[in-house]
Amino acid sequence: MANKYLKTILFFAFILVSELAIAGPPPPPPPVLPIDGGILGLFALAIGFAIKKIHDHSKK
Repeated sequence: MANKYLKTILFFAFILVSELAIAGPPPPPPPVLPIDGGILGLFALAIGFAIKKIHDHSKK
């Protein structure tokens, strides 16, 4: 009876180990994306628009 359970446990252990060997290590994480010129341009445009609004509001 114990031999039957031992065979079952060894069978599942073999399946798990073989799956890990086939899959290999996980891939490395993707590199961090830098902020490119387009986003910096939008930030500059928003800051310029805010400064213009403040300047126009102070003239009134």
